[in-house]
This record gives sequence, structure tokens and C-alpha cells, in this order.
Amino acid sequence: MRLIYPGPAGNSPPDLAGLYAYPAHAEAGRPWVRASMIESADGAAAVDGLSGGLGGPADHEIFGLLRALAGVILVGAGTVRAEAYRPARVAARWAPLRAGRPATPPIAVLSGRLDLDPAGPLLAGAPAEARTMVITAESAAGDRRAELARHADVIIGGEHEVTAEAAVSALARRGYREILAEGGPYLLGQLAAAGLIDELCVTISPVLAGGPGGRIIQGPVPAPGGAASGAQASRLSLAHVLADDHGYLLCRYLRTG
Repeated sequence: MRLIYPGPAGNSPPDLAGLYAYPAHAEAGRPWVRASMIESADGAAAVDGLSGGLGGPADHEIFGLLRALAGVILVGAGTVRAEAYRPARVAARWAPLRAGRPATPPIAVLSGRLDLDPAGPLLAGAPAEARTMVITAESAAGDRRAELARHADVIIGGEHEVTAEAAVSALARRGYREILAEGGPYLLGQLAAAGLIDELCVTISPVLAGGPGGRIIQGPVPAPGGAASGAQASRLSLAHVLADDHGYLLCRYLRTG
């Protein structure tokens, strides 16, 4: 990979861990929420319903790095099911980035219906030091909560419904300041509507997907007149762009202000 923006000084390989390091003030203020997604050159978030058809070696490398840097990974239950999530793994080359923390970051699943497999690898196979968390509402079925609690930490994030904003607050109360949100689009839409996305890392894949691929962020339903109900547009500034030899662009944006 090569750094193409801002212009590189010389031809040395970019310091990837340095480029993607969380800001120091994330430890002192509210959690820093980094969203990570991939989209096709024509704006589709998936091919045949899965994001995996868009990826390549460079995207996989940064995906692994972002997980190694994160304190916790936040993901929606629909994405967990569609993408067959498993506990996170950190490559040996990124292991030093976990110094002083569990060897792998835990995964926190936002789920209202608790439609998760308690015996599946994500819940039953997570290491004890990075136990999977399930964030749900008080109104969720008590028997399902008890069943999942045998394998995961069940966290109540609201009385009748659980939102992405409540999930971030619940994770903050547990001491997580560096949150990596991996989707899906509706989870990121809630985070965006609440003004909680501090950073967006998006890979542009050299693929024309066509079809009903959807967008990487699905916001509230547009209100009459075109304005998105409950949402507020956020300006972003471009921090850097990486490119590989296969046509992938890896962009990192920061929310202005």
C-alpha cells in the first residue's frame, strides 16, 4: 500500500498503525466511535447480500489493524447473522498493539429480539478475557436473556428498545473508549443521526456491483420535502487515502468540529 493523500515524504511504506491510531483525548472524553465499511465504486455496500465480495488483501489488512487497535467492536445483530461473525482474531504482526489489554477485542452485539445462537462460535467460542457482549432492552424476553447470559454478558441498554446511542453509553460505562462500529448500515445510521460517528474508514472497491446493494449508512426515512427526519448532515474532512496495486482506495475521514 502507498499513501497518496497527503503526499508522502519519500517512498518509504506508510506507518499504518500510526495513521490509524486513536486520538489521545479519546481516553479522557466521551468514547471515540470509528465506523468501518466497504463499498463498491458505484456505491453498493454488498454483493449478493454480503460485503465479503467487495474485499481484497489491502482491505483485509486494514480491517485487521482496526480491530487490533479497538477497545471493543460494536455490530448489529443482522450483520452478525448475515456475515457469520466469530470472535475477533489479531494477527501476530499487530499483537504488540494490544499491550496491556486482552489479546483480542470483545464484540458487542446490538440486538432487540435476541435472535442469536447461544451455542454459536461468537457467543460460546469467545475467550474468557474478551467475552462477547449482547446489548438489549429490558423488555426483551427474559428466557432468551437468561439463555444468552450463559455464554455472553447481557447488558441492558434501555427499557423498551435499545439504540446505538444507548449501546455507546453502555460500553462507556464499562470503560470502553475506543469503539469500532462495523455495521450494518442501520446501526451506522443510528450513530450518524445521533452525531456519534467521529471517524469513517471506508474502502472503495474497484467493483461495479449494480443491483440493490444498499448504502453503507442507512439513515432515518426521509421526511416530506426531502429532509431526513431526525438526522443531521455531518461534514467530514479527509485525513488520508491509501491505495494498493489492485485499485482499492482506503479513505479515512474525520468529523469536522
